[in-house]
Amino acid sequence: MNHHLLRKASLVAAIAMQACIATAQTNTSKEQIPLIDRELFFDNPEIAGSQLSPDGKMVSFLKANNGILNIWVKRFDEPFEKARPLTASKEPMSGYFWTHDGKYILFAQAKGGDENDNIYAVNPLDAADPATGVPTARNLTPNDKVKAYIFAVSRKNPDVLWVGLNDRDASWHDLYKLEINTGKLTLLETNKDRLTGWVFDWDENVRLATRTPEDGTTEILKRNTDGTYTKIYDCGTLESCGPLSFTTDNKNIYIETNKGANQDLTKLMVMDMQTLKLTDVEKDPNNKVDLGNVAFSDKTRDIIYTTYTAAKTKYYFKDKAMEKDFNFVKGKFPGMEVNFQSSTNEEDKYLVSVWSDDKLPEVYFYDRKKQELIFQYTPRPKLKPYEKNFAKMEAITYKSSDGLEIPAYLTVPKGVDPKNLPLIVLPHGGPWARDYWGFSGWIQWLANRGYAVLQMNFRGSTGYGKKFINAGNKQWGMLMQDDITWGVKHLVSKGIADPKRVAIMGGSYGGYATLAGLAFTPDVYAAGVDIVGPSNLITLLNSIPPYWEAGRKIFTERMGDPATPEGKALLEKQSPLNSAARITAPLMIIQGANDPRVKKAESDQIVIALRDLNRTVEYICAPDEGHGFHKPVNNMASLGRAEVFLGKILKARYQEEMKPELAAKLQEITVDPKSLTLTKKLQVAALKEMPKPSSDLTAGTYTYDIVLDMGGQKIPMTMVRTVKEENGNWIVKDAVKTPQGEQSDEAVYTKWTLKPLSRKASAGPGQEATYAYDGNKVTTTMAGKSNTETVDGAYIHDGGGNDMVLARLPLKEGYEAGIYIAGQDGKAKLNRVAVVGTETVNGKPCFKCEVASVDEPNEIATYYIAKDNKVAQRIVAPLSQVPGATITFDLKN
Repeated sequence: MNHHLLRKASLVAAIAMQACIATAQTNTSKEQIPLIDRELFFDNPEIAGSQLSPDGKMVSFLKANNGILNIWVKRFDEPFEKARPLTASKEPMSGYFWTHDGKYILFAQAKGGDENDNIYAVNPLDAADPATGVPTARNLTPNDKVKAYIFAVSRKNPDVLWVGLNDRDASWHDLYKLEINTGKLTLLETNKDRLTGWVFDWDENVRLATRTPEDGTTEILKRNTDGTYTKIYDCGTLESCGPLSFTTDNKNIYIETNKGANQDLTKLMVMDMQTLKLTDVEKDPNNKVDLGNVAFSDKTRDIIYTTYTAAKTKYYFKDKAMEKDFNFVKGKFPGMEVNFQSSTNEEDKYLVSVWSDDKLPEVYFYDRKKQELIFQYTPRPKLKPYEKNFAKMEAITYKSSDGLEIPAYLTVPKGVDPKNLPLIVLPHGGPWARDYWGFSGWIQWLANRGYAVLQMNFRGSTGYGKKFINAGNKQWGMLMQDDITWGVKHLVSKGIADPKRVAIMGGSYGGYATLAGLAFTPDVYAAGVDIVGPSNLITLLNSIPPYWEAGRKIFTERMGDPATPEGKALLEKQSPLNSAARITAPLMIIQGANDPRVKKAESDQIVIALRDLNRTVEYICAPDEGHGFHKPVNNMASLGRAEVFLGKILKARYQEEMKPELAAKLQEITVDPKSLTLTKKLQVAALKEMPKPSSDLTAGTYTYDIVLDMGGQKIPMTMVRTVKEENGNWIVKDAVKTPQGEQSDEAVYTKWTLKPLSRKASAGPGQEATYAYDGNKVTTTMAGKSNTETVDGAYIHDGGGNDMVLARLPLKEGYEAGIYIAGQDGKAKLNRVAVVGTETVNGKPCFKCEVASVDEPNEIATYYIAKDNKVAQRIVAPLSQVPGATITFDLKN
């Protein structure tokens, strides 16, 4: 979540606010540490994310523009007050970068948290548009329902990017060359083989690719001269490996890997591209943690340094000149962390950030030749006066229920005796991630309210070796939760935490851990705040974004497979929703309505369950947020309420008042649990076999006008269907003219029975899939690989002519049947086919027939079937690959 701050108020307003705050404190007059205004932690930063232009003549940074973080730019020798905005986005900016020639600044942008990023370019020298006050930012990948990735940026030709787009298949990205000046996209490789990325050498040639087969392993592939790929390295599903960069001479490749039964920690190796021989380069000298970062010089192509993070991060320099500069800067800021965050192309000038656990980050300009440091800014200057009151973060360890040692960070409020304190447990998200030592606005906010704060890297966290992460496999809510619970026990046994005043709060997996903590250890916690956490692990796995397909097998290996009886039973046991009756502590839930990872239904269903059990549950859901809140107004409103919620329950001090506009926002995004309803699965029995068709097909040609509607963008197309008899069977071919070329779908059915025999779908040359139907078996062949699925009941496929088969069911008012539909992947889902009424379309009385998956009843395809000739006059269907999109077919003749 976005924890930024900026409060522009006059001195008088600040004094007035402090007076209001004082009234909301408990025993405030006895406190030596002042209560810090919450907005100073969570409003926009005044300046953040700065970068030097490639020639060092300009500085770009993030700053609020109409209340939202946007990109600004200034000449290096100008004060920040003279900067001008480059963007006026209504969505907060985060990452951006300069092209190598400094002509453009590029950034990725999604809408409302849906994570469907488009890539934009803006020229920092362009004049502002009088209407917007900023230069025009061009959308180079304009598609609301497509997620763009940047795989490489050219230095030889700064006008070129290599990007991935999942416009053809939502699950996989094809490789394109993108020319910034013109916006021209050139398809280079169609991803038909589960490729997850491409690796370019120093001469900007594609030399490698990475691939994730269906078994969840990772493969490194060498690109051959004919464009094919050969596997040169792989690692298992529960291992990690990947290419980093080519060596200085461009001949060999550095890789990171923990492959092998005897290899626990991730290390750095180099592979000879000719012999494929691997040579060790480096691993943690202390043999405790994984390889962290490997920094390469774009100028010399050499490794600058490597890092390893145990309690803190340690640097190991290969570039001795850079090590000298690092130590020079470090010597100016004893006890603080240093990061060289942005440089010129010549790598002679840098922006350097410094920080510690109780010191605000500061950014300096560093000239390597002059060894000169010049202060630039601190992101939150209004917090600076309170810095002397910030708390220290201490690295600790404790043992879990089975004796496993858990690394953690403990923050205790400054100026108080660390005994019998209210405790906030703050598990991180992921869960395959980790917490780090350093400055955190969240931690200082909570510590300022009087809480001790515990962050732990429970088993399943990254960075501590393969055994540690794998110890969390299939342990959600079990040993992973024990690692959290035993942290509370440790602090209680030390007398630091008051056992009656413990709350748990977290986002994503931390939100799940919050729900699990309240459900599975109800005696431990007095309250919980769940932020975008899943409540049902089965529905979570069934609704992950399509572009996460590469990781699907890893999810089921690490969590459990809902397709197996034992996996389903485990996931049901670990789902807090199924133990909602055990939750007795008050719970607050914070959710983004557009979250593509943890869908809104995950929060809805636990809120409804607790409401129906008459438990105390509060629900905040922002309509313009996704996986976590990024807009300060939503963040400050929701966390303001969370502060009061926790403070009253745990008897800690809190700031109750908030600005009127924040109070109004809080009211707007607060959901009354009584207003919620939950869509239930459709209940329908599957037919054992298809009914005898009411009539046979008739040869002919049919033309349909098609409109593809993707978020208001309407794309017209045409489909011509031909039905002909051949060799005693019916052949139905649908040929569709699209902006990308012609696509076809041809199916073969038996006469009279209309049983499917085969199908061939083509999205263009080299993009074909074939299907064979034999009794209850469906065999799918794609990219030279075949897979057979068994269907337990009557089925049709989702391709050419399926509407003609549906039309010959015994349709009548009130008709309903359960029929499986075999999709593009060959897997069959049970659907409810129902006649819900009659309508006249194209002058013909039609049965209005709805088809919906029993698991996703809100995704309904509607067929208007003419009663007389059994021909679909209109079909309106959701496009499953693109959320929110619909496709409509209208019969033209």
